[in-house]
Amino acid sequence: MTGFSWEDLWVFLNRRADDVLELTRDHLVVVLISLVLAALIGIGLGILVRNRWVARTTVLTAAAVAITIPSLALLALLSPILGLGWVPTVVALVFYSLLPIIRNTVVGLREVPLPVLEAARGMGLGPTRVLFTVQLPIAWPVIMTGVRVSAQLTVGIAAIAAYVAGPGLGEYIFRGLSSLGSKNALNYALIGTVAVIVLALVLDAVLILIARLTTSRGLRV
Repeated sequence: MTGFSWEDLWVFLNRRADDVLELTRDHLVVVLISLVLAALIGIGLGILVRNRWVARTTVLTAAAVAITIPSLALLALLSPILGLGWVPTVVALVFYSLLPIIRNTVVGLREVPLPVLEAARGMGLGPTRVLFTVQLPIAWPVIMTGVRVSAQLTVGIAAIAAYVAGPGLGEYIFRGLSSLGSKNALNYALIGTVAVIVLALVLDAVLILIARLTTSRGLRV
């Protein structure tokens, strides 16, 4: 392998800046699409199973087992069915994102103090209004923590989706690894990896801000 040089890396980055920005944009878009879908599914499932022991245990166990499947294996299984590119990537990312969101939704909702729920019912609120006006707002910080964990998982696994021609920075990482010994192999892998890390940090900071802005003032730490 050729030796590393900061000067060569800087030249490489300047020449491919537009390409890196485009890959970063695609990486972010596929992550956001997957995260929104996972949040809708995960929060919905968490709400449905929160008070049902058998259903709750089944869903959480299934999600926990699912996340142990190696990402390359899952992508390889999905590609003959869904083809290459965005679709198998989104399906895989949603698949891996569900556990933290479901688990935190269940935990957050079940940890709402019983006296608070009894007070809400005593004021004449029905189950649906109690859920949306009392339970979800109180559980929201815990739910958003699950979303943040899923976001970090998604950003990392999205890079592996280049295996099935998925969008994003994984293209550079795989290109670098597949051309070890060439002049720019290390530059490709390094730029792709660093960009993924930076994207993960920026996305987490944005989600922290969103969580703070959408949490009731009385619950903010």
